[in-house]
Amino acid sequence: MPQPQPLDAVPVPSPEKWEGCVRKGIWRKIFAKLLCGPVGPLWRPRTGSSRKQLLMLSCWLLQAWTYSMHWGILQCEAAGMRVSTSKSEAMVLDQKKVACTQQVGGEVLPQVEEFKYLRVLFMSEGRMDRKIDRRIGAAAAVMRSMYRLVVVKKELSRKAKFLIYQSIYVPTLTYGHELWVMTERVRSWIQAAEMSFLHRVAGRSLRDRVRSSVTREKLGVELLLLHIERGQLRWLGHLFWMPPGCLPGEVFRACPTGKRPRGRPRTRWRDYVSRLAWEHLGVPPEELEEVSGEREVWASLLRLLPPRPGSG
Repeated sequence: MPQPQPLDAVPVPSPEKWEGCVRKGIWRKIFAKLLCGPVGPLWRPRTGSSRKQLLMLSCWLLQAWTYSMHWGILQCEAAGMRVSTSKSEAMVLDQKKVACTQQVGGEVLPQVEEFKYLRVLFMSEGRMDRKIDRRIGAAAAVMRSMYRLVVVKKELSRKAKFLIYQSIYVPTLTYGHELWVMTERVRSWIQAAEMSFLHRVAGRSLRDRVRSSVTREKLGVELLLLHIERGQLRWLGHLFWMPPGCLPGEVFRACPTGKRPRGRPRTRWRDYVSRLAWEHLGVPPEELEEVSGEREVWASLLRLLPPRPGSG
């Protein structure tokens, strides 16, 4: 079993060696070995010199990132492409604000706290609230655009409205839901966004004082929270099925060390989805990997996933 070694023993590669590592894609394996080893990090700051070692680690990672980014820029230029610094930004993933200067072609990239890529919002603090709120806002914009032509149009059949709800509204609302941590507040947001569409399709309002479960039963619609939780458990199975070396699986199995800040700790996705499997499927956390490893068994369990008591 490999033992943690001090950071002083980790050599900083030369530019020529890093160029070869970047070309072959070895730098990903080096980072994974340093930060996410099979038994934890292969380095650990020693008592009395942690500040020095952490500074060395920061310099080491910054140098590695600089070499890899420089190599990518050279490859783009060789292919006739140019990196647009006016459209490039830098972000540091940390719960506290950390200043980090990155330069490309002599120009300093602006540091931001959030950015959107492929309609997914990334935040430096790692929170999900803003991301989910943006998805709800996007779904509300879709409903407003279809309100007169689809939602309240009497000439359109209820079946057609339901198909539009499933094919347009739900995917817009739940895009990227596999990695959401569904707290009680988030569950309330999702349920309110769901019923804002279904109540209008059913021709009801809040003044009618009809329970959401009655409206869903009348329309024959599955609980949206159940759809989200099934997708999250399905993604959990995919993570366990991924072979070694696959980046999402390596990140999922990683066990980073360190101290959490003061206050109530955030709920980690792995803890949340493990509790979800225990409450809904009766699978204890210690047997989760073994049970989900059987594709047919796991798929049959997901099909039998019951709704939470009291939902709606």
